[in-house]
Order: sequence, then structure tokens, then C-alpha cells
Amino acid sequence: MRALIQSALHFLRDEEGATAVEYGLIIALVGAAITVAVSNLGSGLTLVFTNIANKITLAAA
Repeated sequence: MRALIQSALHFLRDEEGATAVEYGLIIALVGAAITVAVSNLGSGLTLVFTNIANKITLAAA
């Protein structure tokens, strides 16, 4: 029984897999930030090109 308790305590203190989890969380946060940035940039570019197209259409008329 004592060996089982010691094994359980050793398992709970083991931090070997924690680094992989931390890297996974960092990658997920960076991915979310890139997604938000690209989404906002895409919306801004759509507005810019729409304005340019409208000005070209008005100038040609």
C-alpha cells in the first residue's frame, strides 16, 4: 500500500509533460492572435479596394 501511495505522489509531482502543454497553449494563443490580425487586415483591405474601385468608376463616367 505504501508503494502505491509513493507512486501516486511521484506521479502528481512529475512535471515532465507540463512543458508540452505550455507550448501547446502558447501556439494556440499565437494562432488566435494571427487569425484576429488577418481578419481585421482583410476587412480593411476590402474597404480600401472598394473605395478605389468606386473612384475609378466615377472618374470613367
